[in-house]
Amino acid sequence: MSEQGKHDTTDVVAYMNRLGHAARAASVVMRRVDSGIKNRALQTMARLIDERRETLAEANAEDLTRARANGLSEAMVDRLALTPARIDGMIEGLEQVAALPDPVGEVDGLRSRPSGIQVGHMRVPLGVIGIIFESRPNVTIEAASLCLKSGNACILRGGSEAASSNRALSEIISEALVLSELPATAVQVVATTDRAAVGELIAMPEFVDVIIPRGGKSLISRISRDARVPVIKHLDGICHVYIDATADLAMAVRIAENAKTHRYGTCNTMETLLVDAPVAAEVLPRIAERLAAHEVEIRGCERTCEVLPQAVAASAEDWDTEYLAPILAIRVVDGVDEAMVHIERHSSGHTEAIITENYALARRFMAEVDSSSVMVNASTRFADGFEYGLGAEIGISTDKLHARGPVGLEGLTTRKYIVFGDGQIRQ
Repeated sequence: MSEQGKHDTTDVVAYMNRLGHAARAASVVMRRVDSGIKNRALQTMARLIDERRETLAEANAEDLTRARANGLSEAMVDRLALTPARIDGMIEGLEQVAALPDPVGEVDGLRSRPSGIQVGHMRVPLGVIGIIFESRPNVTIEAASLCLKSGNACILRGGSEAASSNRALSEIISEALVLSELPATAVQVVATTDRAAVGELIAMPEFVDVIIPRGGKSLISRISRDARVPVIKHLDGICHVYIDATADLAMAVRIAENAKTHRYGTCNTMETLLVDAPVAAEVLPRIAERLAAHEVEIRGCERTCEVLPQAVAASAEDWDTEYLAPILAIRVVDGVDEAMVHIERHSSGHTEAIITENYALARRFMAEVDSSSVMVNASTRFADGFEYGLGAEIGISTDKLHARGPVGLEGLTTRKYIVFGDGQIRQ
Protein backbone atom coordinates (compact mmCIF):
# COMPACT_ATOMS: atom_id res chain seq x y z
CA MET A 1 0.00 0.00 0.00
CA SER A 2 1.27 3.50 -0.81
CA GLU A 3 1.87 6.12 1.88
CA GLN A 4 -1.12 8.03 0.50
CA GLY A 5 -3.26 4.90 0.78
CA LYS A 6 -2.15 4.39 4.38
CA HIS A 7 -3.00 8.01 5.14
CA ASP A 8 -6.48 7.67 3.61
CA THR A 9 -7.20 4.48 5.56
CA THR A 10 -6.02 6.08 8.80
CA ASP A 11 -8.37 8.99 8.15
CA VAL A 12 -11.28 6.58 7.65
CA VAL A 13 -10.43 4.73 10.86
CA ALA A 14 -10.35 7.99 12.82
CA TYR A 15 -13.57 9.20 11.17
CA MET A 16 -15.47 5.97 11.89
CA ASN A 17 -14.24 5.99 15.47
CA ARG A 18 -15.63 9.51 15.88
CA LEU A 19 -18.98 8.34 14.54
CA GLY A 20 -18.90 5.36 16.85
CA HIS A 21 -18.11 7.42 19.96
CA ALA A 22 -20.89 9.88 19.09
CA ALA A 23 -23.42 7.12 18.39
CA ARG A 24 -22.67 5.37 21.68
CA ALA A 25 -23.14 8.62 23.60
CA ALA A 26 -26.39 9.34 21.71
CA SER A 27 -27.72 5.84 22.45
CA VAL A 28 -27.54 6.60 26.20
CA VAL A 29 -29.73 9.66 25.66
CA MET A 30 -32.16 7.79 23.39
CA ARG A 31 -32.89 5.19 26.10
CA ARG A 32 -34.76 7.79 28.14
CA VAL A 33 -36.59 9.63 25.36
CA ASP A 34 -40.36 9.30 25.58
CA SER A 35 -42.64 8.41 22.69
CA GLY A 36 -44.00 11.92 22.23
CA ILE A 37 -40.56 13.38 21.54
CA LYS A 38 -39.63 10.57 19.15
CA ASN A 39 -42.90 10.99 17.28
CA ARG A 40 -42.38 14.75 17.06
CA ALA A 41 -38.95 14.18 15.51
CA LEU A 42 -40.44 11.83 12.92
CA GLN A 43 -43.21 14.29 12.07
CA THR A 44 -40.66 17.09 11.76
CA MET A 45 -38.63 14.96 9.33
CA ALA A 46 -41.79 14.43 7.27
CA ARG A 47 -42.48 18.17 7.20
CA LEU A 48 -38.93 19.08 6.19
CA ILE A 49 -38.90 16.49 3.40
CA ASP A 50 -42.13 17.96 2.06
CA GLU A 51 -40.74 21.50 2.25
CA ARG A 52 -37.45 20.55 0.55
CA ARG A 53 -38.68 18.50 -2.36
CA GLU A 54 -36.80 20.73 -4.80
CA THR A 55 -33.53 20.42 -2.89
CA LEU A 56 -33.92 16.63 -2.76
CA ALA A 57 -34.72 16.50 -6.47
CA GLU A 58 -31.58 18.50 -7.31
CA ALA A 59 -29.37 16.25 -5.16
CA ASN A 60 -30.94 13.16 -6.64
CA ALA A 61 -30.40 14.51 -10.18
CA GLU A 62 -26.65 14.61 -9.42
CA ASP A 63 -26.75 10.93 -8.46
CA LEU A 64 -28.76 9.99 -11.55
CA THR A 65 -26.39 11.87 -13.86
CA ARG A 66 -23.37 10.22 -12.27
CA ALA A 67 -25.02 6.79 -12.40
CA ARG A 68 -25.72 7.06 -16.13
CA ALA A 69 -22.21 8.36 -16.81
CA ASN A 70 -20.82 5.33 -14.95
CA GLY A 71 -22.88 2.97 -17.08
CA LEU A 72 -25.33 1.74 -14.41
CA SER A 73 -28.22 -0.24 -15.81
CA GLU A 74 -31.59 1.44 -16.18
CA ALA A 75 -32.95 -0.86 -13.47
CA MET A 76 -30.30 0.44 -11.06
CA VAL A 77 -30.94 4.02 -12.14
CA ASP A 78 -34.64 3.50 -11.45
CA ARG A 79 -33.85 2.23 -7.93
CA LEU A 80 -31.87 5.44 -7.32
CA ALA A 81 -34.59 7.83 -8.44
CA LEU A 82 -36.41 9.92 -5.83
CA THR A 83 -39.57 10.51 -7.83
CA PRO A 84 -42.39 12.68 -6.41
CA ALA A 85 -44.24 9.45 -5.60
CA ARG A 86 -41.25 8.07 -3.69
CA ILE A 87 -40.88 11.30 -1.76
CA ASP A 88 -44.59 11.01 -0.91
CA GLY A 89 -43.85 7.45 0.21
CA MET A 90 -41.06 8.60 2.54
CA ILE A 91 -43.37 11.16 4.13
CA GLU A 92 -46.16 8.60 4.51
CA GLY A 93 -43.71 6.07 5.97
CA LEU A 94 -42.53 8.55 8.62
CA GLU A 95 -46.12 9.34 9.58
CA GLN A 96 -46.95 5.62 9.79
CA VAL A 97 -43.97 4.87 12.04
CA ALA A 98 -44.90 7.82 14.27
CA ALA A 99 -48.38 6.30 14.64
CA LEU A 100 -47.08 2.85 15.64
CA PRO A 101 -47.12 1.76 19.30
CA ASP A 102 -43.75 2.28 20.96
CA PRO A 103 -42.39 -1.06 22.22
CA VAL A 104 -39.76 0.51 24.49
CA GLY A 105 -40.56 0.18 28.19
CA GLU A 106 -43.23 -2.51 27.77
CA VAL A 107 -43.28 -4.88 30.76
CA ASP A 108 -44.63 -8.40 30.46
CA GLY A 109 -44.54 -11.80 32.10
CA LEU A 110 -44.55 -10.51 35.67
CA ARG A 111 -44.88 -13.42 38.08
CA SER A 112 -44.44 -13.86 41.80
CA ARG A 113 -41.75 -16.14 43.17
CA PRO A 114 -41.83 -18.02 46.51
CA SER A 115 -39.37 -15.47 47.91
CA GLY A 116 -41.93 -12.71 47.38
CA ILE A 117 -40.11 -10.98 44.53
CA GLN A 118 -41.84 -10.35 41.21
CA VAL A 119 -39.88 -11.16 38.05
CA GLY A 120 -40.70 -9.96 34.54
CA HIS A 121 -39.29 -8.57 31.32
CA MET A 122 -38.91 -5.00 30.06
CA ARG A 123 -38.40 -4.22 26.38
CA VAL A 124 -35.39 -1.95 25.76
CA PRO A 125 -33.44 -0.63 22.73
CA LEU A 126 -30.53 -2.62 21.30
CA GLY A 127 -28.27 0.45 21.51
CA VAL A 128 -26.34 1.35 18.35
CA ILE A 129 -27.38 -0.19 15.03
CA GLY A 130 -25.22 -0.07 11.91
CA ILE A 131 -27.16 -0.37 8.67
CA ILE A 132 -25.40 -0.91 5.34
CA PHE A 133 -27.48 -0.67 2.19
CA GLU A 134 -27.24 -0.18 -1.55
CA SER A 135 -28.88 2.03 -4.15
CA ARG A 136 -32.24 3.19 -2.82
CA PRO A 137 -31.87 6.50 -0.93
CA ASN A 138 -35.36 6.18 0.60
CA VAL A 139 -33.90 3.38 2.77
CA THR A 140 -32.06 6.17 4.63
CA ILE A 141 -35.39 7.48 5.90
CA GLU A 142 -36.87 4.02 6.53
CA ALA A 143 -33.86 2.97 8.61
CA ALA A 144 -33.63 6.26 10.50
CA SER A 145 -37.32 6.24 11.39
CA LEU A 146 -37.39 2.67 12.71
CA CYS A 147 -34.18 3.05 14.71
CA LEU A 148 -35.35 6.35 16.18
CA LYS A 149 -38.80 5.07 17.16
CA SER A 150 -37.27 1.99 18.82
CA GLY A 151 -34.97 4.20 20.91
CA ASN A 152 -31.72 3.32 19.18
CA ALA A 153 -28.91 5.38 17.75
CA CYS A 154 -27.81 4.36 14.26
CA ILE A 155 -24.99 4.72 11.77
CA LEU A 156 -26.19 4.46 8.16
CA ARG A 157 -23.89 3.65 5.28
CA GLY A 158 -25.63 3.98 1.91
CA GLY A 159 -24.20 3.12 -1.48
CA SER A 160 -21.79 5.57 -3.12
CA GLU A 161 -24.16 5.82 -6.09
CA ALA A 162 -26.68 7.66 -3.84
CA ALA A 163 -24.14 9.92 -2.09
CA SER A 164 -25.73 13.27 -2.98
CA SER A 165 -29.26 12.16 -2.11
CA ASN A 166 -28.14 10.66 1.19
CA ARG A 167 -26.23 13.83 2.07
CA ALA A 168 -29.38 15.91 1.54
CA LEU A 169 -31.50 13.49 3.57
CA SER A 170 -28.87 13.43 6.32
CA GLU A 171 -29.13 17.22 6.67
CA ILE A 172 -32.91 16.96 7.01
CA ILE A 173 -32.64 14.21 9.62
CA SER A 174 -30.07 16.13 11.69
CA GLU A 175 -32.13 19.31 11.61
CA ALA A 176 -35.28 17.45 12.67
CA LEU A 177 -33.44 15.86 15.59
CA VAL A 178 -32.07 19.20 16.80
CA LEU A 179 -35.48 20.89 16.45
CA SER A 180 -36.91 18.07 18.59
CA GLU A 181 -34.16 18.56 21.21
CA LEU A 182 -32.58 15.20 20.46
CA PRO A 183 -28.88 14.62 19.76
CA ALA A 184 -28.12 15.13 16.07
CA THR A 185 -25.77 12.15 16.35
CA ALA A 186 -28.66 9.78 17.11
CA VAL A 187 -28.76 9.22 13.33
CA GLN A 188 -25.47 9.56 11.45
CA VAL A 189 -25.07 8.99 7.72
CA VAL A 190 -21.52 7.99 6.78
CA ALA A 191 -20.23 10.80 4.55
CA THR A 192 -17.24 9.04 2.99
CA THR A 193 -17.67 6.76 -0.01
CA ASP A 194 -14.44 4.94 0.86
CA ARG A 195 -15.25 1.22 1.09
CA ALA A 196 -12.90 0.94 4.06
CA ALA A 197 -15.66 2.62 6.09
CA VAL A 198 -17.78 -0.53 5.83
CA GLY A 199 -14.90 -2.65 7.10
CA GLU A 200 -14.52 -0.35 10.09
CA LEU A 201 -18.24 -0.19 10.85
CA ILE A 202 -18.62 -3.97 11.05
CA ALA A 203 -15.57 -4.31 13.30
CA MET A 204 -16.42 -1.87 16.11
CA PRO A 205 -18.10 -3.95 18.85
CA GLU A 206 -17.18 -1.31 21.41
CA PHE A 207 -19.48 1.14 19.58
CA VAL A 208 -21.92 -0.92 17.48
CA ASP A 209 -24.30 -3.55 18.91
CA VAL A 210 -25.70 -5.03 15.70
CA ILE A 211 -25.25 -4.71 11.91
CA ILE A 212 -28.12 -4.98 9.44
CA PRO A 213 -27.08 -5.29 5.78
CA ARG A 214 -29.61 -4.62 3.02
CA GLY A 215 -28.43 -5.42 -0.48
CA GLY A 216 -27.20 -8.13 -2.82
CA LYS A 217 -25.88 -11.52 -1.83
CA SER A 218 -22.23 -10.51 -2.29
CA LEU A 219 -22.57 -7.59 0.13
CA ILE A 220 -24.33 -9.68 2.77
CA SER A 221 -21.89 -12.59 2.38
CA ARG A 222 -18.94 -10.27 2.87
CA ILE A 223 -20.43 -8.65 5.96
CA SER A 224 -21.44 -12.00 7.48
CA ARG A 225 -17.91 -13.30 6.92
CA ASP A 226 -15.97 -10.30 8.20
CA ALA A 227 -18.15 -8.74 10.89
CA ARG A 228 -17.04 -8.70 14.53
CA VAL A 229 -20.51 -7.44 15.46
CA PRO A 230 -23.70 -9.59 15.43
CA VAL A 231 -25.46 -9.45 12.06
CA ILE A 232 -29.21 -9.65 11.32
CA LYS A 233 -29.52 -10.84 7.74
CA HIS A 234 -30.73 -13.20 5.07
CA LEU A 235 -28.71 -14.27 2.05
CA ASP A 236 -31.31 -15.79 -0.27
CA GLY A 237 -35.04 -16.02 -0.68
CA ILE A 238 -35.47 -19.54 -2.09
CA CYS A 239 -39.15 -19.87 -1.19
CA HIS A 240 -41.29 -22.97 -1.79
CA VAL A 241 -45.00 -23.64 -2.24
CA TYR A 242 -46.22 -27.25 -1.82
CA ILE A 243 -49.58 -28.27 -3.29
CA ASP A 244 -50.97 -31.24 -1.39
CA ALA A 245 -53.28 -33.85 -2.93
CA THR A 246 -56.17 -32.56 -0.78
CA ALA A 247 -55.73 -28.93 -1.89
CA ASP A 248 -58.51 -26.82 -3.35
CA LEU A 249 -56.94 -26.72 -6.80
CA ALA A 250 -58.57 -23.46 -7.86
CA MET A 251 -57.05 -21.88 -4.74
CA ALA A 252 -53.71 -23.54 -5.47
CA VAL A 253 -53.60 -22.08 -8.98
CA ARG A 254 -54.35 -18.55 -7.71
CA ILE A 255 -51.74 -18.76 -4.97
CA ALA A 256 -49.05 -20.21 -7.24
CA GLU A 257 -49.63 -17.48 -9.83
CA ASN A 258 -49.49 -14.71 -7.23
CA ALA A 259 -46.49 -16.12 -5.35
CA LYS A 260 -44.46 -16.19 -8.58
CA THR A 261 -45.70 -13.29 -10.67
CA HIS A 262 -46.84 -10.55 -8.27
CA ARG A 263 -43.22 -9.30 -8.22
CA TYR A 264 -40.15 -11.14 -9.46
CA GLY A 265 -37.39 -9.26 -7.69
CA THR A 266 -38.44 -9.74 -4.05
CA CYS A 267 -37.05 -12.16 -1.48
CA ASN A 268 -40.53 -13.58 -0.71
CA THR A 269 -41.28 -14.61 -4.31
CA MET A 270 -41.80 -18.34 -4.89
CA GLU A 271 -38.83 -19.88 -6.70
CA THR A 272 -39.78 -23.58 -6.47
CA LEU A 273 -43.21 -25.21 -6.71
CA LEU A 274 -43.67 -28.71 -5.30
CA VAL A 275 -46.74 -30.68 -6.39
CA ASP A 276 -48.13 -33.89 -4.90
CA ALA A 277 -48.10 -36.59 -7.60
CA PRO A 278 -51.86 -37.49 -7.47
CA VAL A 279 -52.89 -33.97 -8.57
CA ALA A 280 -49.95 -33.08 -10.81
CA ALA A 281 -51.63 -33.98 -14.10
CA GLU A 282 -54.67 -31.91 -13.23
CA VAL A 283 -53.17 -28.82 -11.61
CA LEU A 284 -49.89 -28.30 -13.49
CA PRO A 285 -51.46 -27.49 -16.90
CA ARG A 286 -53.73 -24.94 -15.22
CA ILE A 287 -50.80 -23.30 -13.45
CA ALA A 288 -48.68 -23.40 -16.62
CA GLU A 289 -51.44 -21.61 -18.52
CA ARG A 290 -51.48 -18.79 -15.98
CA LEU A 291 -47.68 -18.56 -15.97
CA ALA A 292 -47.54 -18.49 -19.76
CA ALA A 293 -49.61 -15.30 -19.71
CA HIS A 294 -46.76 -13.76 -17.71
CA GLU A 295 -44.07 -15.31 -19.95
CA VAL A 296 -42.63 -17.33 -17.06
CA GLU A 297 -40.15 -20.04 -18.03
CA ILE A 298 -40.74 -23.40 -16.32
CA ARG A 299 -37.84 -25.64 -15.38
CA GLY A 300 -39.15 -29.01 -14.31
CA CYS A 301 -38.15 -32.41 -13.01
CA GLU A 302 -38.67 -35.45 -15.25
CA ARG A 303 -42.24 -35.99 -14.07
CA THR A 304 -43.05 -32.31 -14.53
CA CYS A 305 -41.75 -32.42 -18.11
CA GLU A 306 -43.98 -35.43 -18.83
CA VAL A 307 -47.03 -33.36 -17.86
CA LEU A 308 -45.73 -30.10 -19.36
CA PRO A 309 -43.80 -30.76 -22.59
CA GLN A 310 -43.01 -27.05 -22.86
CA ALA A 311 -40.98 -27.15 -19.63
CA VAL A 312 -37.17 -27.09 -19.73
CA ALA A 313 -35.45 -29.93 -17.89
CA ALA A 314 -34.29 -28.66 -14.50
CA SER A 315 -30.66 -29.03 -13.47
CA ALA A 316 -29.46 -29.73 -9.94
CA GLU A 317 -28.52 -26.06 -9.68
CA ASP A 318 -32.10 -24.94 -10.30
CA TRP A 319 -33.28 -26.22 -6.91
CA ASP A 320 -30.76 -23.92 -5.19
CA THR A 321 -31.29 -20.78 -7.27
CA GLU A 322 -33.03 -17.56 -6.31
CA TYR A 323 -34.01 -16.44 -9.81
CA LEU A 324 -35.49 -13.00 -9.05
CA ALA A 325 -36.81 -13.36 -12.60
CA PRO A 326 -39.74 -14.91 -14.53
CA ILE A 327 -38.39 -18.44 -14.06
CA LEU A 328 -39.92 -21.15 -11.87
CA ALA A 329 -38.59 -24.57 -10.89
CA ILE A 330 -41.27 -27.27 -10.48
CA ARG A 331 -40.90 -30.71 -8.95
CA VAL A 332 -43.51 -33.47 -8.57
CA VAL A 333 -43.16 -35.25 -5.22
CA ASP A 334 -44.71 -38.25 -3.50
CA GLY A 335 -46.41 -36.66 -0.53
CA VAL A 336 -45.57 -34.17 2.18
CA ASP A 337 -42.57 -36.10 3.51
CA GLU A 338 -40.72 -35.88 0.21
CA ALA A 339 -41.74 -32.23 -0.08
CA MET A 340 -40.33 -31.45 3.36
CA VAL A 341 -37.10 -33.34 2.60
CA HIS A 342 -36.69 -31.19 -0.52
CA ILE A 343 -37.37 -28.01 1.44
CA GLU A 344 -34.92 -29.00 4.18
CA ARG A 345 -32.22 -29.61 1.58
CA HIS A 346 -32.76 -26.59 -0.68
CA SER A 347 -34.59 -23.86 1.25
CA SER A 348 -32.83 -20.69 2.40
CA GLY A 349 -35.03 -20.66 5.49
CA HIS A 350 -37.06 -17.64 4.36
CA THR A 351 -40.70 -18.57 3.58
CA GLU A 352 -42.55 -21.78 2.68
CA ALA A 353 -46.26 -22.44 2.09
CA ILE A 354 -48.52 -25.49 1.94
CA ILE A 355 -51.82 -25.58 0.07
CA THR A 356 -54.01 -28.21 1.69
CA GLU A 357 -57.46 -28.94 3.11
CA ASN A 358 -55.96 -31.41 5.60
CA TYR A 359 -55.75 -29.63 8.96
CA ALA A 360 -53.49 -32.23 10.60
CA LEU A 361 -51.10 -32.09 7.63
CA ALA A 362 -51.05 -28.29 7.78
CA ARG A 363 -50.16 -28.39 11.49
CA ARG A 364 -47.40 -30.89 10.82
CA PHE A 365 -45.97 -28.77 7.99
CA MET A 366 -45.95 -25.69 10.22
CA ALA A 367 -44.24 -27.55 13.05
CA GLU A 368 -41.59 -29.36 11.01
CA VAL A 369 -40.58 -26.88 8.30
CA ASP A 370 -37.72 -24.78 9.70
CA SER A 371 -38.14 -21.39 8.02
CA SER A 372 -38.71 -17.88 9.35
CA SER A 373 -42.27 -17.82 7.93
CA VAL A 374 -44.45 -20.89 7.28
CA MET A 375 -47.86 -20.40 5.68
CA VAL A 376 -51.01 -22.40 5.07
CA ASN A 377 -53.19 -21.60 2.05
CA ALA A 378 -51.60 -18.19 1.41
CA SER A 379 -49.09 -16.65 -0.99
CA THR A 380 -45.47 -16.35 0.11
CA ARG A 381 -45.71 -12.68 -0.94
CA PHE A 382 -47.34 -11.98 2.45
CA ALA A 383 -43.96 -12.46 4.20
CA ASP A 384 -43.56 -8.75 4.80
CA GLY A 385 -43.50 -6.50 7.85
CA PHE A 386 -46.36 -4.30 6.64
CA GLU A 387 -48.55 -7.32 5.81
CA TYR A 388 -47.78 -8.84 9.23
CA GLY A 389 -49.02 -5.70 10.97
CA LEU A 390 -45.57 -4.47 12.02
CA GLY A 391 -46.17 -1.17 10.21
CA ALA A 392 -42.74 -1.27 8.60
CA GLU A 393 -39.65 -3.44 8.54
CA ILE A 394 -35.91 -2.91 8.44
CA GLY A 395 -35.42 -6.23 6.64
CA ILE A 396 -36.10 -9.94 6.96
CA SER A 397 -33.96 -12.21 9.10
CA THR A 398 -33.41 -15.92 8.44
CA ASP A 399 -31.24 -16.16 11.54
CA LYS A 400 -32.58 -18.05 14.55
CA LEU A 401 -31.25 -15.87 17.36
CA HIS A 402 -32.84 -12.61 18.48
CA ALA A 403 -34.91 -11.66 15.43
CA ARG A 404 -36.44 -14.01 12.85
CA GLY A 405 -38.65 -13.10 9.90
CA PRO A 406 -39.64 -9.48 9.19
CA VAL A 407 -37.78 -7.18 11.60
CA GLY A 408 -39.92 -4.28 12.78
CA LEU A 409 -39.75 -2.08 15.85
CA GLU A 410 -39.87 -5.01 18.27
CA GLY A 411 -37.00 -6.69 16.39
CA LEU A 412 -34.88 -3.60 17.00
CA THR A 413 -35.31 -4.03 20.75
CA THR A 414 -34.38 -6.70 23.25
CA ARG A 415 -35.66 -7.68 26.68
CA LYS A 416 -34.04 -7.49 30.07
CA TYR A 417 -35.18 -9.02 33.35
CA ILE A 418 -36.67 -6.70 35.94
CA VAL A 419 -37.31 -7.62 39.55
CA PHE A 420 -39.64 -5.95 42.07
CA GLY A 421 -39.20 -6.55 45.77
CA ASP A 422 -40.05 -5.00 49.11
CA GLY A 423 -36.97 -5.80 51.13
CA GLN A 424 -36.42 -9.49 50.34
CA ILE A 425 -32.97 -10.94 50.94
CA ARG A 426 -31.83 -14.33 49.70
CA GLN A 427 -31.65 -16.94 52.43
